[in-house]
Amino acid sequence: MAARITVIGAGVIGLSCAVRLAEAGHPVDVMAREMPLETTSAVAGGLWQPFLAEPADLVAGWAQATYHALSRLAQEDETGVVLRPGYIVGLSERPTWADGLPVDLTYVNHPHPRHRGGWHLTVPMVDMTVYLPYLVARLQAAGGTLTRMPLSALPARGLVVNCTGLASRALAADPSVYPVRGQVLRMSNPGITEWWADDADPDVLTYVLPHARHVVIGGTAQENDFETTPDQALAAQILERAKELVPALERATVLAHRVGLRPARPAVRLETVRGAEGTTIHCYGHGGSGVTLSWGCADDVLAQVSALT
Repeated sequence: MAARITVIGAGVIGLSCAVRLAEAGHPVDVMAREMPLETTSAVAGGLWQPFLAEPADLVAGWAQATYHALSRLAQEDETGVVLRPGYIVGLSERPTWADGLPVDLTYVNHPHPRHRGGWHLTVPMVDMTVYLPYLVARLQAAGGTLTRMPLSALPARGLVVNCTGLASRALAADPSVYPVRGQVLRMSNPGITEWWADDADPDVLTYVLPHARHVVIGGTAQENDFETTPDQALAAQILERAKELVPALERATVLAHRVGLRPARPAVRLETVRGAEGTTIHCYGHGGSGVTLSWGCADDVLAQVSALT
């Protein structure tokens, strides 16, 4: 019988790894301080697009694998994944992350009154309020378990997959992991069907990401900021920028303010470490690309487990 595996962390990375392992026949137990809808992943707008993750070559491979996996999930109604068209404005050069993918990336003149040019494309978009419970259901259908269990240290015995994101600063004794604070607003959807991202200013994030039941607008990328309480002044600025980008938001109402701390690192850590009594596979440091890299990294975790067993 396959060895029992403990996955620590129930965000999109932890759940994706757990699903891959459980569906490959491994007994899997997920333990986490925060349940899926309480995690940073639950705050995410869910747009497939690499952001704040290195190294570029590995990120490209993981992102491509995830693109294909999410595109398949978009064919199923209950996943919360759709293929949604949208625009990137304020960016003159072709996005290199689209290389090698069947993305209908087209340059458009004057896609917006404030922008002379931009790119139109269709990519996966994930409603995290639906997708995270879907992953839990898949895990449980494959025989896996999910338990709330705050840990002061990673288990020293057995086979452990560490997907604790920012908490790896303490749990993996890794000070190179740092937060990049993201603040968003969740709003009612007044009928917006295309997403928008303004990349004109690298220091200011502005995006409007419509889902079936709501719209996520943002945002911020504040390095080394651990504050999880929404800043109302920032929220007003975000809303103003988003309305300039998509005027239809004037008809929307604010449903919630959310903050997530992206787990950034100089490079994503996906590494097997053998100890005296057990083995840990680390998988953290995905920055703002947890959704975008999730299935690609889960495939590599499964490969590393297979190499061990």
